[in-house]
Amino acid sequence: MIELQNVTKLYGKVIGVNDFTLKLGAGAYGLLGPNGSGKSTLLNLITGQLRPTLGSVRVMGESPRNNAALFRRLGYCPGSEGLYSSVSAFEWVKYLQQLQGMSTADAGVAAANALDLVGMTPSMHRSISSYSRGMRQRTKLAQAIAHDPDILILDEPFSGLDPVGRHELTRVLLDWIDLGKSLLFASHVLHEIESITQSFLLICGGRLLASGTAEDVYAMMVGLPNEVALRCNNPHALASLMLREQVVDSASIVEDTVTVATKQPARLYEQLPGWLQNSGIEVTEMHSADESLQALFNSLMKMHRGEL
Repeated sequence: MIELQNVTKLYGKVIGVNDFTLKLGAGAYGLLGPNGSGKSTLLNLITGQLRPTLGSVRVMGESPRNNAALFRRLGYCPGSEGLYSSVSAFEWVKYLQQLQGMSTADAGVAAANALDLVGMTPSMHRSISSYSRGMRQRTKLAQAIAHDPDILILDEPFSGLDPVGRHELTRVLLDWIDLGKSLLFASHVLHEIESITQSFLLICGGRLLASGTAEDVYAMMVGLPNEVALRCNNPHALASLMLREQVVDSASIVEDTVTVATKQPARLYEQLPGWLQNSGIEVTEMHSADESLQALFNSLMKMHRGEL
């Protein structure tokens, strides 16, 4: 379905994608990486909007660059807005289908069906300028699926959606996959992709660091230090307590927050309430910095550089 061979994309002296080699068969894949990791550059190369500085890109065996016939088989939902505020969602989606070669009548039917699929029918004749961010996101998805493409490529499609909108969009994408269609879904949040597919591509610094299933991703995290931040009324006492209990490898303090690195997160979470009760320390906020998988990406980058 998609093949990249030693692809590098340079923006002057800045590297967007670095020696990227990849082969994907038909199916659903999640492209996972932190912001600025090269996800959007990679998608723009796959959709032919960018030309690689080095290497080759093939989609269904063809170069996507200036390939109108191939692009009719792709559906693309970009991360940027790119909407005309003075027209309605129906007019905008219909016009884009006409650019794909549909007649006016067929484009209107396709636009109405796609907007209904993403829950925009009640508002589809209103001006886009009156839409919330989530409604604009739904409209972008509608234009991507209206011409019934073979491959759907999405760049951060959940951005701006509330929990209900996320659930509804997840259902739409799962139904799409059930039809036997292919999907490439970019996000920096693991659980967003995990709700759609179990096949992951991990990218950071413009490089493909790893690929596999969700289980593979979690297996790679085993043994890596988890970073946990705790805001409390006595951070020095809390840091000393956790170091004394040998449950953390390191601790740093900034104002009222202690940030620790631990290879035993389960033990920390299990025993922390008892320690707090006995010590009188009050924790008002706790979160893991690894929810975005940044620690995993950092560790994989160090492995690539030979530092681990």
